[in-house]
Amino acid sequence: MVGLPLHPAFMGLVSSIIEFHWVASVFSGMIFCKIVYELTGLISNLCFKGYTKFSSIEKVEWNNRGFSTFHAIIVAVASLYLLLVSDLFDEDSRDESIIYRASTLSDTILGISIGYFLSDLGMIIWNFPALGGLEYVLHHGLSLFSIILSLISGQGQVYILMVLFSESTTPFVNLRWHLDVAGLKSSNLYICNGIALFFGWLVARILLFIFFFYHMIIHFDECEENIPIGVLQLADGASSAGNDECILVLENCKGFDKNSF
Repeated sequence: MVGLPLHPAFMGLVSSIIEFHWVASVFSGMIFCKIVYELTGLISNLCFKGYTKFSSIEKVEWNNRGFSTFHAIIVAVASLYLLLVSDLFDEDSRDESIIYRASTLSDTILGISIGYFLSDLGMIIWNFPALGGLEYVLHHGLSLFSIILSLISGQGQVYILMVLFSESTTPFVNLRWHLDVAGLKSSNLYICNGIALFFGWLVARILLFIFFFYHMIIHFDECEENIPIGVLQLADGASSAGNDECILVLENCKGFDKNSF
């Protein structure tokens, strides 16, 4: 059966709907960040007496890490679902190359992440260098560049989602900071969180990226010909993001060696 040609006006309408969805997802990510930021401050003020003693910049970072944790949980769960549970990136589920596959959900997650990175980058620049130095600006800029290219082109989303899943270690990093600032560095929760950070980092930052580059190698021809170079550069951005976590993992190991075993 021969398919009927679609009217240009209809195609334009579809394109407009898709672009509206992208923009809506980005603004949703930014709105979520604002809501969680305010809720973090409100709940902390009610439930944690030490919060009122923080300086203004400590409160800003405390709340900032709240929406950082929220974003990490959302994108990690969604990425895990899209990569392993759904058949979107199942090699045998369809004839279309895995490099070109995308869905409404994957577009939404990328859009929300763009909104998060824009919000966080704005706060980093506004409070520079209290929330992070130039390495954070570089990482966020590179991440934004790569995610935007992947969203617009519809290519390489499988790799973007792999990298976004590595955000699953972020809640442990943030909890470590919160416990440290709250004066709970000697607590059992701090030690358990350090152990979880180590194993989470091992899986999400080491084993996952071994598979990440292996997958790129076996699909090298498709990657080289079809994916915008910025999409592939996200691997470098993820590596720079993992540097601080690497330091924390080493500190954990030293701490366990001195105090725990």
